[in-house]
Amino acid sequence: MTAHRASLINAITLLFCSGWGYWATDFKSLTALIPAVFGVALLLCYKGVREHNKLIAHVAAVLTVVLLIALYMPLTSALEMPAFGPVLRALLMVLTTAFALLYFIKSFRNARRAR
Repeated sequence: MTAHRASLINAITLLFCSGWGYWATDFKSLTALIPAVFGVALLLCYKGVREHNKLIAHVAAVLTVVLLIALYMPLTSALEMPAFGPVLRALLMVLTTAFALLYFIKSFRNARRAR
């Protein structure tokens, strides 16, 4: 697995789960689409990460860190709900974001060792 593939999986998961969360409820809140905005931003960074552009890879990594921190509140809120859907969506987003972050870190380490 590479950083760009992990980031792509994360972006697609964010888009899917965000859309699912928005359309699954009767109360349509635009805040449910915030992870989708991050997903689009990560998709825009995909080509640069794949081509080992250092600046874009670092931007994507920072977006991933910010997103992981930001997903804390939705996860804690979902854990308090009796329904399983919100918990599943929040966990999927947190896990794929953490997964992508680990691969970014691994990629940065490998690049530093290669120098």
